[in-house]
Amino acid sequence: MFESIAGSLQGVFRKLGLRGRLTEKNIAEGLREVRTALLSADVNYKVAKEFIAKVQEKALGQDLIKSVRAEQQIVKIVYDELVELMGPTDTTIAQDARGPAVVMMVGLQGGGKTTTCGKLAEFLRKKRGKQPLLVAADMQRPAAVEQLKVLGGQLDIPVYFQEKGTPPGICERAVRHAAQAGNDVVILDTAGRLHIDEALMAELREIQKRVNPQEIFFVADAMTGQDAVNSAKEFNNQLEITGVVLTKMDGDARGGAALSVRAVTGKPIKFVGVGEKLDNLEEFHPDRVASRILGMGDVVSLVEKAQAAISEEEALKLQEKLLKDKFTLSDFLTQLQQLKRMGGIKDLLGMIPGLGSKLKGMDVDEREMFKIEAMIQSMTPQERSFPEVIDGSRRLRIARGAGRSVRDVNELLKQFKQMLKMVGDFKKMGFFGKLKAMKNMPDIGELTGVTKKANKPGETSMAKRLRLREERKRKKKHKKKGKKRR
Repeated sequence: MFESIAGSLQGVFRKLGLRGRLTEKNIAEGLREVRTALLSADVNYKVAKEFIAKVQEKALGQDLIKSVRAEQQIVKIVYDELVELMGPTDTTIAQDARGPAVVMMVGLQGGGKTTTCGKLAEFLRKKRGKQPLLVAADMQRPAAVEQLKVLGGQLDIPVYFQEKGTPPGICERAVRHAAQAGNDVVILDTAGRLHIDEALMAELREIQKRVNPQEIFFVADAMTGQDAVNSAKEFNNQLEITGVVLTKMDGDARGGAALSVRAVTGKPIKFVGVGEKLDNLEEFHPDRVASRILGMGDVVSLVEKAQAAISEEEALKLQEKLLKDKFTLSDFLTQLQQLKRMGGIKDLLGMIPGLGSKLKGMDVDEREMFKIEAMIQSMTPQERSFPEVIDGSRRLRIARGAGRSVRDVNELLKQFKQMLKMVGDFKKMGFFGKLKAMKNMPDIGELTGVTKKANKPGETSMAKRLRLREERKRKKKHKKKGKKRR
């Protein structure tokens, strides 16, 4: 998502950079292209017009700082306005001192509301330490209750349901049940329609009246663009929603809904669905989205994904193996599996500053990871630990076991050997030592309990490294003197 608008905006700023000196005329020309890019991304026309007016006013009224290139200052203004356009947002769930917090999920059919209920329950349990209760209050859509029961079973989260009854009554009884069972958050999966009608709104208003929810989230498919924004506006007029959840943000939607919804409804995007898995729900961060749109990457989200997928203990074990030349194909397989847990490769690469715009049109075939996994899993433990024993007959067996060609196996072994050589080159350059010093990390031996040389009393790890370095220098001098005497 946002690839199209990101490419267009970054192209505009590159052109402004080539102009040398910025004038009122070429700023206006550049912003006209920005407006075109916004409209092409299905941003609301009025929102795009007001956005350009604000940027132009600030760009022309600001004294340009001589030490910073003029077009970079325009980028900064656009960034600030994008953040303001989409935010601020607060994803905390308001609590009720008298009982569990109630979150009412509303929206049209086909927006992914029921699945999002499960994702939100998992997010609140995993990230916020809550004990949620899912409530099946959609008595209109066939199998809606059964779908929520299946989701609850997969997540091991309780689901309150009744075979018969009215949705307002079911919701009211579910909240009482949650208070008795010790659940601190109740998530109501309400009914939807193919379009907004009075019967739907009357039912939702009655539920709102009976349970007095702390949050009302409108769930919409980001792929529907301005239709999602218009529906959000209508639901807000009827129910006074507190936030929006956009689903399918990992798809090829142009981004217009995300950029327009807050300006049109006055309500922020709270969460976004970024995949089909039940843990693929993320908090919406306007500053990070703006950064990615403008090609600045999103290092914070990248680090958070890495922390969620790789524990500190696993990272330290990997570091130790790299330092001791003990990194094997089994470790490489583990790294691939951790990378898969972090999400799509193209999405991860897009978070690296400067890479986002270069990925446009690039075919990142993520199936290659599965092929590599299959080949490594077709190897014996000995072959994974000592790839040099893999001769011609073994390569043929591995290729057949993985459903690949011998050429694919040869390429994998060649790439693995090159990677180990690159790690060795980094070690010779002192890369790992510099990295540890930058992070003020202790020696890997101290972290793992494998200490070669003990610290002196009261000596810090950094002081020890400096002392050992000086000792090595003195030894080298002594050796040189000994050679001269001979």
